[in-house]
Amino acid sequence: MRYRKTALSATVGLGMAVGLGLGAVPASATSADATQGAAEKATVQGYTGESQKANEEFFKAVVKDALKKQAAKPGIQEVTVTYDASSAPKFKSQIANSTSVWNSAVKNVQLKEGSGGTFDYREGNDPRGSYASTDGHGNGYIFLDYAQNEEYDSNRVVAHETGHVLGLPDHYEGPCEELMSGGGPGPSCTNDKPNAEESAQVEQLWANGVANVAFDKVAFGK
Repeated sequence: MRYRKTALSATVGLGMAVGLGLGAVPASATSADATQGAAEKATVQGYTGESQKANEEFFKAVVKDALKKQAAKPGIQEVTVTYDASSAPKFKSQIANSTSVWNSAVKNVQLKEGSGGTFDYREGNDPRGSYASTDGHGNGYIFLDYAQNEEYDSNRVVAHETGHVLGLPDHYEGPCEELMSGGGPGPSCTNDKPNAEESAQVEQLWANGVANVAFDKVAFGK
């Protein structure tokens, strides 16, 4: 998912606009300006609407790297996905917490910090909010937006975005007990752990060193 706002267009992502006062459109505004103003008001809903396709591509990139490791060690039952957190120093504790949460929740795949990782964490300001992304060539990263992590529970945001790395899709309609419901339950939700169903789904995806992964049938509920 993206912990971000509803998109203004296909190219403008989601963001953390909760709490921002968006004024009325002046009477002298053009029709285009009025339309834009209305669209901006519609974005004040929290971090929902992330591109599921982008999340799926990120997961595929991670699995591609894992399959290389499996080829080097046939029969591997547990995959270690390495990440680099050096570009997100302000979120050091939240990233460490996410790693601990996921490593406790699942066994078939484990996360480990290290240089030259399969993906990395980054931080900064982005109107799209926090999100997982890949360039389609095996290089993925999780971007953590400052404003969003102040409005929403930061441990939940980071653990949620990391869930995409492990293959889980967004489910905004779910309750707070579902980690992948993201911002759906609102800023008051502080749960940073996957529920039993989410953990089981990750275990299934990574069973036998990801040998059983079928992107078109298993991953992302297709």
